[in-house]
This record gives sequence, structure tokens and C-alpha cells, in this order.
Amino acid sequence: MQIVALAFLAVALAAPQGDKKPVEIISSNSEMNADGSYSFAFESEDGTKVSESGSQKQVGPKPEDIGTVSKGSYSYTSPDGVVITVNWVADENGFQATGDHLPTPPPMPEHVVKMLADLKAAGLL
Repeated sequence: MQIVALAFLAVALAAPQGDKKPVEIISSNSEMNADGSYSFAFESEDGTKVSESGSQKQVGPKPEDIGTVSKGSYSYTSPDGVVITVNWVADENGFQATGDHLPTPPPMPEHVVKMLADLKAAGLL
């Protein structure tokens, strides 16, 4: 039953959206190199911009521990007219995104900072 409901939902979402025309891509480029490095970028007529580049990197102790390290950005205009930009890196430390609109955690309480420093000094951290 759930599969049938999901199928109907997929068909409904794929249906034409009235008189909305597709957004045109006004610039696009991509490059793939023999060493595994790559880059691509595009911009659409609505001001959306996307760019990404990456390369192969040894991410572990063994020569075969190779992974792709990537970085990029994307931006778009929100419904209220504000340009939203996200810069990101994806590497052996995971995915890290930054942007003025993204929430940030509150500062750590001073007693927690002291406790962590004490644990580090004691060799427990």
C-alpha cells in the first residue's frame, strides 16, 4: 500500500507545473582529468550558481586508501530576495558547509572549556 501511495506521489510531483517554463542554463563548463581531478560550474537564468572541484588524495595510511576531496559552492535567491550562498568542503574530515545564513552553536560554557583543558593536560583527551 505504501509503495502504491509513493508511486502516485512521484507521478504527481513529476506532472507539469502549470505554465512554469524550465529554467535555462546560461553558462556551463566541466573538466575531467586523467589523474581523477575534476571541476564543473553552471549558472542558470534565475541567478542560481553552482561550482565544484575535486581531486584524489591519500586519506589513510595505506597507498590504496585513496578518496576524493572536493570543495565547492552554490548560491540562489530566496523567495524574499536574499542571495543565499553556501561554501563547502568534503574531505577525510567529512562534509563541512559554511554560510552566513547557517546557524552556529552557542559558545561553550567556561566550566566546560576548563574541564576539557584539564582532561587534555592530564592526557585523558
